[in-house]
Amino acid sequence: MLTKMFFGGFVRLHILYHAVKEPIFGVEMMEELARHGYDVGPGTLYPILHQLEEAGYLTVHTEVVGGKQRKYYRATAEGAQALEEAKAKLRELVKEVVHDDTPTPSIRSKGRKPGREGR
Repeated sequence: MLTKMFFGGFVRLHILYHAVKEPIFGVEMMEELARHGYDVGPGTLYPILHQLEEAGYLTVHTEVVGGKQRKYYRATAEGAQALEEAKAKLRELVKEVVHDDTPTPSIRSKGRKPGREGR
């Protein structure tokens, strides 16, 4: 249940990661995500691709493949920059959460008064 709360962000990062490396298309991306345990259907994936395109992170071009039109998505410079910024944040998060490496004082000691939790 908790994983589903973070699912969208992970999928978006994964899409951007591959779109920076090479042009991607929907079916291929669904298969790639499935390899990593994400059950993403077209009703989820294509709206995400369109959102990333509208945000300026992806460009799209259409090619005819096997007599059918296929949309290829590629990261823009802005998308590549967004991915790099997200990777930096992800590294910091992994260092703290996964490796339990907390270089800074407890969150509770940062400007909070004792006894005020939950208010």
